[in-house]
Amino acid sequence: MASIVASLASSLSSSLPYTSCSCCSSLIYSKFRASSVIRLSFVAKGFFPICSRRVKVVMAHTIAKATLGLTLPAQIDLPKISFAAKEIDLVEWKGDILAVVVTEKDMAKDENLKFENSILKKLDSQLGGLLAEASAEEDFTGKSGQSTILRLPGLGSKRIGLIGLGTANSSPAAYKSLGEAVAAAAKSAHANNVAIALASTEALSTESKLSTATAIASGTLLGIFEDNRFRSESKKSTVTSVDILGLGSGPELEKKLKYAEDVSSGVIFGRELVNAPANVLTPGVLAEEASKIASAYSDVLCAKILDVEQCKELKMGSYLGVAAASANPPHFIHLCYKPPGGPSKTKLALVGKGLTFDSGGYNIKTGPGCSIELMKFDMGGAAAVFGAAKAIGQIKPPGVEIHFIVAACENMISGTGMRPGDIVTASNGKTIEVNNTDAEGRLTLADALVYACNQGVEKIIDLATLTGACIVALGPSIGGVFTPSDDLAKEVFSAAEVSGEKFWRMPLEDSYWEGMKSGVADMVNTGGRQGGAITAALFLKQFVDEKVQWLHMDIAGPVWNEKKRNATGFGVSTLVEWVLKNSS
Repeated sequence: MASIVASLASSLSSSLPYTSCSCCSSLIYSKFRASSVIRLSFVAKGFFPICSRRVKVVMAHTIAKATLGLTLPAQIDLPKISFAAKEIDLVEWKGDILAVVVTEKDMAKDENLKFENSILKKLDSQLGGLLAEASAEEDFTGKSGQSTILRLPGLGSKRIGLIGLGTANSSPAAYKSLGEAVAAAAKSAHANNVAIALASTEALSTESKLSTATAIASGTLLGIFEDNRFRSESKKSTVTSVDILGLGSGPELEKKLKYAEDVSSGVIFGRELVNAPANVLTPGVLAEEASKIASAYSDVLCAKILDVEQCKELKMGSYLGVAAASANPPHFIHLCYKPPGGPSKTKLALVGKGLTFDSGGYNIKTGPGCSIELMKFDMGGAAAVFGAAKAIGQIKPPGVEIHFIVAACENMISGTGMRPGDIVTASNGKTIEVNNTDAEGRLTLADALVYACNQGVEKIIDLATLTGACIVALGPSIGGVFTPSDDLAKEVFSAAEVSGEKFWRMPLEDSYWEGMKSGVADMVNTGGRQGGAITAALFLKQFVDEKVQWLHMDIAGPVWNEKKRNATGFGVSTLVEWVLKNSS
């Protein structure tokens, strides 16, 4: 057989534009070397293993292919916005909207109903007292969530806006929210040029000014973004520039604004992945999107996509059991980041749950509140992982190697599917009695976690829309954190404090494992209703090497904004911050 392959390879290489891969010597179509690598299959699978140092694009399922319902996402360019940090008199700034961020204290007035705050006093004087008068008429007091946009003559800007911050000691999340409020006002006014300034900056340290500017820029970018790929008509954002005034200037602040853009691009990518319907974003397409990231940042990222046969070789019976019912084959996705110009001192893994659709299987989701129509978001963990990969590909942190791992598949129903009562065997040899096919995410994560440990990593974070129980416990906007490592918990909560994303540490109560024991296998895949998020985390713990620090994030609630009926991109910012804290 080897001689046949060698002969065929020799014949092809002499007659067609093929060349040899620099790391595994198998054939690559030269035309695609600069962007992506197309692996020759020679029909018979397995002649050439998928290269772990090059980017592959699986051509069988392209995003341009006609899907169920003939739906294709429109190719919409993301808005290009120029951010700049400036020190300039607010009265002199010229543009469409000058947004002034105020606290309740800033809105205090003297006995003559004039502002006491020096910046507001100067602006009001330039406007002939109309700013104080209009804010009183609008009953604007500076509370968080309040905003008013006024068109008043007398300034360099066409409009002036007051955006309420509430208290002076505000968090990154609050500054992100006000950035989103400015973005909403800018879109409503069809503004091109926007400036944002704080009425009071005296109490802010240099470091606080940097973090405040970063949070405002992030919020503005994310607020301007709208996912219109599936609308027949959509409006384009008109905003082209945003100036951050009064928070300093210079290379350090410009670097922070660039960082905000990089992370926001990852958040937006994560949102797009979750928003895409399951008839468009299949496991194969998710693999393609991941490969595109590696191709775009090929100086630091490479991709490896495993098919069913290769997963069988690795004995991933738990993952493949979930995937067995779907007509769309599973794709096990592994991106690897290696820093430029130096060795890696730390190895990390980010593992994301990648169910592009979850019907529940034979334990099908039924009844009020089952949210089966939203189960496209069951790959929210994968979206966060790949969003972080995109941001990290741009930031290029030194001294850290990162493995981004997703076992992508669908949980469907068919005659080939996994049944309640079946026993599956994970790649670490542990057996699992499937007492509920709708507790499938943990089955896919089991093999993904084993694979991550086999990469020689020191720390693992997994993210998953894992349990409704976590939403019941923490509500829709807070992610649950489970870990036996206090040190890793501190790292993650420190990162979350910077990102502004909300998490709460939950207990890993070992005594609850009694409810996960099987009479015929090593374990069952789900326990009783009580403590469901805890038993799910305890299940995942069985597939992590004891020498590896591990943390599980249950993001079933915050991955989706029910009010906006849209994805949030939750988790991306915290993951990037955590990676940077582990970078040298």
